[in-house]
Amino acid sequence: MSRFGNCILRAAIIMTVVIGTLGLGHAQSPIAASSPPYPTSAAQTPQPTPEQLGDALMAHQRYQAAIEAYKKTPRRDAVVWNKMGIAYQLMLDLTDAMHCYKTSHKLDPKNANVLNNLGTVYDALKDYHLAERMYRKALKIDSQSALIRKNLGTNLLAQHKYEKGWQEYQVAIKIDPAIFQTTSRPRVENPASISDRGAMNYYMAKGCVKAGMPQQAIQYLRLALDEGFTSPKKIIADNEFATLHGLPAFEELLASQTQKQQ
Repeated sequence: MSRFGNCILRAAIIMTVVIGTLGLGHAQSPIAASSPPYPTSAAQTPQPTPEQLGDALMAHQRYQAAIEAYKKTPRRDAVVWNKMGIAYQLMLDLTDAMHCYKTSHKLDPKNANVLNNLGTVYDALKDYHLAERMYRKALKIDSQSALIRKNLGTNLLAQHKYEKGWQEYQVAIKIDPAIFQTTSRPRVENPASISDRGAMNYYMAKGCVKAGMPQQAIQYLRLALDEGFTSPKKIIADNEFATLHGLPAFEELLASQTQKQQ
């Protein structure tokens, strides 16, 4: 696999920021699926609000400019504070992201999306126990969020709670079979160490098998093998990967890895 391909796969194992109810939901943009269109007028061109301008800037990854636009919103409600938090987090400014999410949470304490976003910040800070608390609080509000389940699963894997993490992945897949596929949701880098990424790659491979994505599963297994988490013998013995047997790419992977170990 090329270095570029490896980078793409590594980027897939990350905590995902929820837009959802408190996300970029007031303007038409590639990451605003449920927003109403701008009002139209034959007499004049409508002017976007500061929030709508911020949403458009976010869609173009101009995060600092988006923040400045959001700050001009006349009444900064929980929605706007959450959007600002996402922008700060995507710039890796965790301090300001945390402040924005906490402010949004105070304004709307029953929103699962904001709790999830707080969890992703704590994960990035490697405070896995507090991150887990945020995800579990979020799931008490929205137990059917596949994305929050997936984030919790990744968090548990980072804590070496492999079985519990895998259980959360399976619940996430049951809710949304496409949860492991690439989406346009804002993402932040995986907070785990290199050694932990081997475990995450291994369980992501299992998730992909369950979701009917064999080629992606094989690619994750390659990473798990390269990072020393598993071995060809362990993979062969794992019934979760039984459906991969006979696929040329899978057999080639096992053969090349076995040869390396000889």
